[in-house]
Parts: sequence; C-alpha cells; structure tokens
Amino acid sequence: MRLLIDSLTRHYPFWLVGTALLGFFLPSSLLWFTGGWIQGALAIVMLGMGLTLSPRDFKRVGEMPRATVMGLLCQFTVMPIVGWGIAVLLRLEADLAIGLILLAACPGGTASNMVAYLARANVALSVVLTMLSTLASFLLTPLWCEWLAGRYVPVNGWGIALSTLKIVIAPVLIGVFCNWRFPQAVRRIQSSGPPVAVVALCLITGAIVAGSAEVIAQYAGQLLFAATLLHGLGFVIGYAVTRLVRFPAPVARTVSIEVGMQNGGMATVLAKTHFNTNPLAAIPMVFSAVMQNVIGSIVAGYWAKRTEKED
Repeated sequence: MRLLIDSLTRHYPFWLVGTALLGFFLPSSLLWFTGGWIQGALAIVMLGMGLTLSPRDFKRVGEMPRATVMGLLCQFTVMPIVGWGIAVLLRLEADLAIGLILLAACPGGTASNMVAYLARANVALSVVLTMLSTLASFLLTPLWCEWLAGRYVPVNGWGIALSTLKIVIAPVLIGVFCNWRFPQAVRRIQSSGPPVAVVALCLITGAIVAGSAEVIAQYAGQLLFAATLLHGLGFVIGYAVTRLVRFPAPVARTVSIEVGMQNGGMATVLAKTHFNTNPLAAIPMVFSAVMQNVIGSIVAGYWAKRTEKED
C-alpha cells in the first residue's frame, strides 16, 4: 500500500496527463465532476497543505526575512506581469487571456515543496513561501486580476477575495489549527494528504478538459506555448533576479521554483466561480498543470545532479 501511495505522488505529472487524456477522449467519464465538486476538491487540497504546517513554520519567517521578502516580491510582481505580457504578445482571445492572467496572479503551488526537495533547494524556505504567498493571495490575487484582467472584462475583486478566503485561506488555517491542537491525530493521517491532493488535482484538470474538449483541441498549440513561456520565464527570472542581488544558489533555486509553479487548482476554481460568462477562462490551467510539472521535474533533476557533482 505504501509503495502505491509513493508511486501516486512521485508520478503526479503522468497521472495528470492521463486524466486529461481521459477527459479529452472520453468526456462523459468526468463531466459529473463540476461545480461544488471542484470547489470541495480544492478545499481538501488546501486543508492537506495546512495539516503539514505548524506554528513553528511561521517562526521560520523571522529566521530568513530577506529571502522570504525576495520570494514574495518575485511571486507577486514577475508572474502577473509576465502572464499579462504573454497574453498581449500572443494576442490571446479575451477568455484565454483572463485565464492566463488569473493563473499568473495566484500563489505558489503545493507541488513546489516536493520539487524544491528533489532539486536540493531550501525546503524550509519553500514551505514558508508557499504558506505566505497563499495567505497573501487573499489581497494580491484580486488586486492583480482587477488591474490586468479588468482590461478585458469587469472583475469583481471583492468576490475573488471572498472566494479565496473561503476555499483557500480558511482550509489552510483550519489545518494549521488542527496540527497545533491535535498533533498526534494529524500525524496519523498526514501521509494520506499528498495522494489525496494528487487525485483531487487530477480530477479538477480532467473535468475542465472534459467540459471543453473541442475548444482545447482548437487552441492547443497556442496555449501549450503560452504555458511553457509563463512557467519557463518564472523559473528563469526568479533564479536570475535572486542571484543578481547575491543570494546563495540554494535560495535562488527555491525562489525560482516558487515563482515558476502556480496554484492551478485555485485559478481553476476562481475562473469557474467568477468568470462563468467567459467559459474558456479555465482552459489555460490545463496546459499549465502539465507544463509546470514537466519543467519543474527537468529543473529539479538538473539541479540535483549539479549539486552531487559540486559535493
């Protein structure tokens, strides 16, 4: 059983692609997973993230303040601007541009912690940045969306903030509270968190594909290129800027990973909830889910080998 759980977690990109293909070629198998199911799945993922955190993780912020500030600045400046720039450069349809900007304005994804571990980066810093960017998204994601996506359609920033509070922030804080007050009970179920998150995120992605299979085929090339650019530039710029201000390589790798990997599940739910009159807005998240994990795996492998040689 343990081997099955480890395999499910380690090979997350393959399961993700497989579920997306299932939704594309057999849409009826995943069309039922919509509305409340998608919101509930994301809440479970974020609860699982909260269960891995403790008050001690918040204290770590004080131990590495400069690196933390650097990571957050890159996360919430580089990515939204890059996402908007790609949408303009590629002249994306309004719905697709909104989705790409929304994705770029979201916090770091939970998979970044695993990639940081594989890349021999600073895992503690990765956890702190994921945690703080998630909490900061309550204010910053709506602001960026209102400013950049608002150029295409009216954006309800306050509504996005409330949804973020309900389906992202609240589950994380509940998880932290449970881990603080009931550590032994949480320890018994912590190992089930990653595989449950994998299943939930795969179902979210597959459901989006199932509901828009024809449109995805129509824009596949353009969106694949857009997602590759978004995450590729996030990794490169995050690393380059951090090294430019003379942070050590492990910190730069961590910031690079946090900037390059977004919370696509959150972006999907927000797109479905607040841009339901723009049905294509959730589609960029499908290509993002695949490409950020592919790029993250390649980067992690390269940095791990480089670190072994240096050692």
